[in-house]
Amino acid sequence: MVNRSDLLLKASEILLSKKDSLGKTMVSEMGKPLTQAIAETEKCAWVCRYYAENGERFLADKEVETGNKKSFVAFKPLGVVLAVMPWNFPLWQVFRFAAPTLMAGNTAILKHASNVPACAKAIEEIFSEAGFPDGVFTTLLAKSDQVSGIIGNSHIKAVTLTGSEHAGIAIAGTAGRNLKKSVLELGGSDPYLILEDADLKHAAEQCVTSRMQNNGQSCIAAKRFILVESVYDEFMKYFKAEMDKYIMADPMQPDTLLGPMARHDLRDELHGQVKVSVQKGAQLVCGGYIPDHPGAMYPATILANVQPGMPSWDEELFGPVASVIKVKDEKEAITIANITDFGLGAAVFTQDLEKGERIAANELHAGACFVNSFVKSDPRLPFGGIGKSGYGRELSEFGILEFVNIKSVCID
Repeated sequence: MVNRSDLLLKASEILLSKKDSLGKTMVSEMGKPLTQAIAETEKCAWVCRYYAENGERFLADKEVETGNKKSFVAFKPLGVVLAVMPWNFPLWQVFRFAAPTLMAGNTAILKHASNVPACAKAIEEIFSEAGFPDGVFTTLLAKSDQVSGIIGNSHIKAVTLTGSEHAGIAIAGTAGRNLKKSVLELGGSDPYLILEDADLKHAAEQCVTSRMQNNGQSCIAAKRFILVESVYDEFMKYFKAEMDKYIMADPMQPDTLLGPMARHDLRDELHGQVKVSVQKGAQLVCGGYIPDHPGAMYPATILANVQPGMPSWDEELFGPVASVIKVKDEKEAITIANITDFGLGAAVFTQDLEKGERIAANELHAGACFVNSFVKSDPRLPFGGIGKSGYGRELSEFGILEFVNIKSVCID
């Protein structure tokens, strides 16, 4: 009998042994800095190891007292799960789905983004080399217009998507018409609140790290920086100084912090959002131009005085652009933070930890809220959003239970 834990541990070992070559494959296909690509591979190894070590406990039968001779809840696999995945974290997005899904006893089919085919095939090869039986994890180099037909296939029992709001609507609609379970992780417009008692230098470092990871192309990156006016000027000095460290360079070099965006059309769309925002009154603090530089480069950019009606307020900016909003006080900061259709992540910076916990736990509307740190995914914590950021959860015990039959069994 195949032990799924052993296979996942082997996959973890393979990932670590190939992290340099896998990192270079990611860089060559979608442009993220090499050091970040290698770190992404290491995180994939971590999630495989996490479910190998904890999956059996998560899936163990749970006895329930009902008055019957015996009652318990069992967790059984659904069957074939389709994953439709994006290019921005071409390994991590897949492994955070695949590790719990395979550990639960399901099989998986991957439809990856069309611009990362080498990453897609490399993932399939890792699972094969680890000893997973043929067909347990399969990559389909399919086109987007073929996904609907795949979901409709009777062998597919569920589908998960990480992608845009538009893609989420399409996938959810198709899954719903076929009465199949779906989990969606979509875009975000994550607010970061800088309150009057924040450690401003630390806050600026964390905010810029979040905004600029993966060349700014992350659904969970900080997008809106909401500053209480009493600290606005001082924070902006730290903030610009940190952003200025992100100099456009060759992503294959180990010291590069800012590489190209994934495609020229995405860079041009982002620049259009910046231009319209400036035309409507946003202040361009730095960046905001298309450089004379190879690749789809875009500089680290700060837009201040961002107001409703601007793309930098109303839309997700998927690139290295920060939108800064000035408010009167904490109450207004929280109100502005929650004026969004998205709800993926949020953060608050304050040295009053009791206040920070209250705001994060009770007053910010998002799937993950952090205090004095940037929002990040962790295998031990559930990950996902609300509103137009999607539904369902990945990672942790909650993630492995998304694609199982939660079965009640009673004996009398």
